[in-house]
Amino acid sequence: MADTLRTLVIIPTYNELENLPIILGRLFEAAPEVNVLIMDDNSPDGTGQLADDIAASDQRVSAQHRTGKLGLGSAYLQGFEWGLEQGFDRLVEMDADGSHPPSALPALIEASRRGDTGLVIGSRWVKGGSVVNWPKRREILSRGANLYARLMLGIKVKDATAGFRVYR
Repeated sequence: MADTLRTLVIIPTYNELENLPIILGRLFEAAPEVNVLIMDDNSPDGTGQLADDIAASDQRVSAQHRTGKLGLGSAYLQGFEWGLEQGFDRLVEMDADGSHPPSALPALIEASRRGDTGLVIGSRWVKGGSVVNWPKRREILSRGANLYARLMLGIKVKDATAGFRVYR
């Protein structure tokens, strides 16, 4: 069944000059049908200019520039607003540093097609999930924060702190 929903992957950047072409290459290899919005926080390393150059040569890519390092959360919110204004049906959060594997995106998109699923989370802490090159203290902190969130909020989500998400 062909998917008629348009998907926008929002990638916030700050000093991701080396990572950006790699992550975009992997992303379009895994999911060539998606569009990308690069939200650059005025990277001093030239990431913003690279984003503009890529957007000029690939119609699937757009770039927006922010006045400074304003943070991940506000970058996503601004990206969501832009994506909704442009008529996208799915909005995806994805980091530029490679911590969210683009190869997993098709499965997340497929899961968002089923029923009335409004949110799909790419989790580190479920069967098949993983982290790469994390120090043990970071893993303990993440697992502890998620356990705390589950207990305090009464939720079943295994990875409430995950940033690899698909919103429909």
